Amino acid sequence: MRILITGTTGYIAKRLALQLLKADHELICCVRDMNRIPDEIEEHPRCSFIKIDFLEPQENSIPKDIDVAYYLIHSMATQSKDFEDLEKQCASNFKHLVNKTNCKQVIYLSGIVNDNSLSKHLKSRFQVEETLKSNHYGLTTFRAGIIVGSGSASFEIIRDIVEKLPVMVTPKWLNTKTQPISIRDVLGYLSNAIGKSELYNKSFDIFGPEIMTYKQMLLQFAEVRGLKRYILTLPVLTPKLSSYWLYFVTSTSFQLAQALVDSMKVEVIGQKSNIGETIPVMPMTYKDAVKLAFQRIQQNSVISSWKDAVSSGVFNDQLSKYIELPRYGCFKDVRARKVEDEAFTLNQIWNIGGKNGWYSFNGLWKLRGYVDKLFGGVGLRRGRTHDDYLEPGDPLDFWRVLFADKKEKRLLLFAEMKLPGEAWLEFKIIRGKLYQSAVFRPKGVLGRLYWYMVLPFHAFVFKGMINALVKQK
Repeated sequence: MRILITGTTGYIAKRLALQLLKADHELICCVRDMNRIPDEIEEHPRCSFIKIDFLEPQENSIPKDIDVAYYLIHSMATQSKDFEDLEKQCASNFKHLVNKTNCKQVIYLSGIVNDNSLSKHLKSRFQVEETLKSNHYGLTTFRAGIIVGSGSASFEIIRDIVEKLPVMVTPKWLNTKTQPISIRDVLGYLSNAIGKSELYNKSFDIFGPEIMTYKQMLLQFAEVRGLKRYILTLPVLTPKLSSYWLYFVTSTSFQLAQALVDSMKVEVIGQKSNIGETIPVMPMTYKDAVKLAFQRIQQNSVISSWKDAVSSGVFNDQLSKYIELPRYGCFKDVRARKVEDEAFTLNQIWNIGGKNGWYSFNGLWKLRGYVDKLFGGVGLRRGRTHDDYLEPGDPLDFWRVLFADKKEKRLLLFAEMKLPGEAWLEFKIIRGKLYQSAVFRPKGVLGRLYWYMVLPFHAFVFKGMINALVKQK
């Protein structure tokens, strides 16, 4: 079948695209930025790409001859106060375009909305579901709760908490009940719903076999990891304090922490349906989902991560608009070294950050990460999505990869830390020389004061880094 996918660079869509290609479907993938096409599907012969932003009204941008479309657009981490209106607008523009095609079915992944007091994000998801309904096509909605898989927000946040804190003093929402489901099972439902007319204009809750509290999830996660953990819940932590607790303990952004706390106060218990008669998925237990996730991590085969989502508020435009270093109104620290072994230096550059650190004065990099967290930034703890390669859009500690091409011998990063301005870090090899450029475009007087305040540290931090990139041990 000819299938349209939205949210191509997102956690769910990237994995689903690979699964649909294995099933011999032809994909038309919608992306906001052509520079962020995932490497895994970019050159696939049955994959084509459309540059489209569903927040902007557009005409005739989707091929007419599509059979099925997936609506997988949603952001938990947006800073916009009117995100509900934006999500409704996005869904409305999508429906307007799809209504002009031959599409027979739209498949939407939503959240379980059975509680009487829904969070803002769950209300928004339900509103999107209502907006997507159409007389032109059949809408199939799957409503999921916590999704467990390598790279998922819930998995990585629980991992942060469990592996860092032997004793936890936690907010009372850890006693909220939920029904986690593995990413493999979610993909099973999504991929096997294609073309099944009995699922048209219906919604189904999808969930794992266990009703658990978040506290039980933490303890079972610890059990899988062979760790002994002790948890004390306090009733006095307000949602605001709970958000700060989650933000400082884990690698999540503060915006995502707020959204998660808002959602975690709500019980997410699924309602049984006859979906198993049409799609024979047998959901695995929470422990099995965690074990499977770690198998992926150990095999270095994590396809996508929640961290791949671009931090809202830092990038209000497409990444491609930042892909060239600015020339005017900037402070620069540019260094060059002769390269003896290009293959070695390129590998050093492509392995930078994450577990490998920044090759020079890692303590100062960590200190900068802690300071960033104190001011509401992402800090260093996002690490890397992949250990051995980079692609545009990847997170890299408190940077975002804008450009990564080994053939062109160039890596360009953009800072997502809290700064009174904008910052780039570029590595490129030209005619046997490595050029390392740190560029800062200040915002006002504060930006200029910031540059001169950190300037003394550049002398040894950036010098040590470029020396490590070219010098073999």
